[in-house]
Amino acid sequence: MRALEVQSLTGPSGVAVIDAPEPVAEAGAASVIVDVVCGGVSFPDLLQSQGLYQHRPDPPFRPGIEASGVVRSAPADSGYAPGDRVCVWSSGCLAEVVAARPRDLFALPRRLSFEQGAALVMNYQTAVFCMVDRAGLREGESVLVLGASGGVGTSGIQVAKGVGAGPVIGLVSTQDKGEVAKAAGADHIVLVGDGWKDEVRELTAGRGVDMTYDPVGGDRFLDGIRALARFGRLVVVGFAAGEIPTVKVNRLLLRNVSVIGAAWGEAVAADPAIPARIHERLLPMIVSGAVRPPIGQVLPFEQSAEAYRLLDEREAVGKVLVRMRPDPV
Repeated sequence: MRALEVQSLTGPSGVAVIDAPEPVAEAGAASVIVDVVCGGVSFPDLLQSQGLYQHRPDPPFRPGIEASGVVRSAPADSGYAPGDRVCVWSSGCLAEVVAARPRDLFALPRRLSFEQGAALVMNYQTAVFCMVDRAGLREGESVLVLGASGGVGTSGIQVAKGVGAGPVIGLVSTQDKGEVAKAAGADHIVLVGDGWKDEVRELTAGRGVDMTYDPVGGDRFLDGIRALARFGRLVVVGFAAGEIPTVKVNRLLLRNVSVIGAAWGEAVAADPAIPARIHERLLPMIVSGAVRPPIGQVLPFEQSAEAYRLLDEREAVGKVLVRMRPDPV
């Protein structure tokens, strides 16, 4: 089979598609073998390829943490059977075949394509955990989503709408990216520039937003706090801008606002049952149409390095995918 390998910690130039042996279900191990259709390329994948992520394996290693595909074989008591459509959350997912524990699989609803299935797990699990579980987003609250055209941003928009929040405001750097965020469900679009936080306040009748969802960090973090209403909260999701910001805590004190750290991966490491519970909560949002992952670029597997480059150079909109094989008939 073909598999992606990080051969050096040099970002896109350090990844290559190689020939590798297919995984097999070991005797006594509860492994489900999945023929992968599409794999998702996420920002943590890029950071790992640069040696900048929290988990830093030494090269060579096999990247990828999410995919979609069809079950080839499964233990009788796994809850899965050959032919089942599934999403996968596991290590080494950027390969034509993966072996995963049953708890790391999720049924792929027929309403979603294999491409959308490969974009579902990481971003949407993160959005539910960060927005709802950590920051207590409620129906009727207003939300500002930073980096609103990327995979993390669009999932944040859709989960917020699925919860019944509104208005949902997307912050983007260009008008074209604004169209992506609007298509994902954003009620309003604000372009980055001088005074964007004031425009956010105008859209909320001068009040500010109840929540800022921040996967960007950098110089947008502080204005994301300034855009909050009294008792609002900013959720720290990641640092796509590359810079980890700081804040003087008197800003929090004076206006009764909160900054909340939210790391889905850390929570799952402590409680592996979290993903299954969140997936059950996502299903009604999928049925209602609120959650439909926007797909950006879909590249052939042999062009995986280009997928990494799109993320590295901030050219990605929606979810970046690589395709291993055609959809099964």
